[in-house]
Amino acid sequence: MKNPCSIAIVGAGLIGQRHAEAIANAEKARVCAIIDPSEAAKDFAQRLGVNWFADLGDFLAGEKPEGIIVATPNQLHMKNVLVTIEAGIPTLVEKPIAADVTSAKRMVEAASSAHVPLLVGHHRRHNPLVQNARETIASGQIGEIVVVN
Repeated sequence: MKNPCSIAIVGAGLIGQRHAEAIANAEKARVCAIIDPSEAAKDFAQRLGVNWFADLGDFLAGEKPEGIIVATPNQLHMKNVLVTIEAGIPTLVEKPIAADVTSAKRMVEAASSAHVPLLVGHHRRHNPLVQNARETIASGQIGEIVVVN
């Protein structure tokens, strides 16, 4: 069997930790590093038994994972994603892709120009309940939706 895919996680808050836990339970992937300046992130990396880096640039100076997940606060997405794209690493960024439309466009253009995959974590799209709701709405079975609260 091929070695598991190495994935680094930038941002070790709740969402970053959920990604790490999911990867830790996967056969074909492994967390290779946690990148986050907090002491809590350092402790989390120790518990996982993976390398910890306070800075994304420092991590990328010595390692090149097969993928990176950016799970930082929204206003930091663009800064981190531009670094990962420049390094040529396929990147999954948590939703929303950016704090504003201009930043989102810049990230998409950078990824497209560099031919580096950039994905946004719209995981609920694949949830059977959401898919069923979408099909029901699209069918017109419940009429036209005019407001959602």
